[in-house]
Amino acid sequence: MKITALIVDDEEPARDELAFLLKSFPDVEIVGRAKNGLEAVSLIRELNPQLVFLDVQMPGLDGFGVIKRLLEKKVRLPFFVFATAYDNYAVQAFDVNALDYLLKPVARPRLDKAMGRVRLMMETAAPAHEKLERLVQMVEERPSQSGKANKLLVKSGGRLYLVDSDDVIYASIEDGVISIVTRDFEGQSNFRTVEELQSNLDPNTFWRVHRSYLININRIKEVVPWFKSTYQLKMDDRKQTEIPVSRAQTICSACVANAKLMLAAV
Repeated sequence: MKITALIVDDEEPARDELAFLLKSFPDVEIVGRAKNGLEAVSLIRELNPQLVFLDVQMPGLDGFGVIKRLLEKKVRLPFFVFATAYDNYAVQAFDVNALDYLLKPVARPRLDKAMGRVRLMMETAAPAHEKLERLVQMVEERPSQSGKANKLLVKSGGRLYLVDSDDVIYASIEDGVISIVTRDFEGQSNFRTVEELQSNLDPNTFWRVHRSYLININRIKEVVPWFKSTYQLKMDDRKQTEIPVSRAQTICSACVANAKLMLAAV
């Protein structure tokens, strides 16, 4: 019985190359190709492939976003083999969850190994849904019961980083894209809304002081008085960004009071 497979990659040459290599596997049948995340979700629901070769970094809905969207829609998940150009730290995260990965450009010997693992997983592994839920939880680090610092998945300069939430100074949203700012760099979050990001962070540390901003209260450098009894919060990033405190937010007064106490203790 053949393994039905779907190829997902935003680059046509990469799709063609992988399809060419897979044609040499007699037990694999390519049932479709997707050029972006949204198309991948649609084809997975329509074709129900057993195996998906999934590019990690794609414009818009990336590889992790595809998995999240499928989980949200309660779609029966296939097995996934990731295609990635990321460093070993991110690659090891995939490996821990018993999923395989291919480094671009794809080499035939490595594809042989990946297919061997896929066949073994189909025979012996736990359901893909459970494994992928653990993967999404790990790379996006939902709050843990241990109280230890969580991590966020952040894309910057074409690479994927796992960032300690304590290192995040603030997050902002513009044109539907969430930016994460630390002392060292800025990048994009995989979360779709500020509310979704906030729900995955410590509510005692990250406060929504404006509809477009989520701040780490431990990274406030100065409270700056502004017009009509409002405030600007100067943050501890390299640019010392000043973030407006919306009067409509019920937590604003508490935020300012807490910041003043912190500054007074210094």
